[in-house]
Amino acid sequence: MTFSTRIAARVLTTAATATLAAGIVAGTGTAFADTGAEGGEQVMLKGGTTASYYWDDASGRAGDTGLPASGKPMQKGLAASPSWPLMTEGYVVYKGRKAPFFVGDRGPGIPSNRGVMLDLDAKTFAELTGGEFNADTLGVDGNGGEGHIKVTYVITKWGKGVGTKNHPKPFDTGAWAVKDTNPAKPVTVKAEAAAPSKDLVATVLASASL
Repeated sequence: MTFSTRIAARVLTTAATATLAAGIVAGTGTAFADTGAEGGEQVMLKGGTTASYYWDDASGRAGDTGLPASGKPMQKGLAASPSWPLMTEGYVVYKGRKAPFFVGDRGPGIPSNRGVMLDLDAKTFAELTGGEFNADTLGVDGNGGEGHIKVTYVITKWGKGVGTKNHPKPFDTGAWAVKDTNPAKPVTVKAEAAAPSKDLVATVLASASL
């Protein structure tokens, strides 16, 4: 390779590197092409609702009447739904915080008529709202008195039993007891691309200036 050819090649390489750097700074294009961040996850259902919390330990202290409807013991991640099939799995997002859950119980009852369509376990609710679970009262302390929050829910797997495989319905509709043969069509949720680190941007820009 002659000297002039090497210079030309270096110019092309520098230009390509600068283009890559621009893509990283902008958060678009080639910079994320090989990371999978442009894709997404297929989910069964996505929506929003108001969530409350409870903790049913079968002691009667919080007005409960026994074990959760699924027969599973009360535990972190167990939620109650007024209409989704038992053992449905998914997660909720609240102010950037994400928490998994599975439907292990039925409820809330009357509140579901007012749009409260998900009852999270108290430990999960505490984590989402920055509070602490109180084992004595079975409530949540230190979160400013939050008892209801607006969440985004994402269903990743439907349970096999009866219940509506679509957006939640109030408990008194009886949707929890009906076998659903026409579930909601799965959707694709776009994955969010992680922001490039300052060190990576600086390295690429430095390479481009050589």
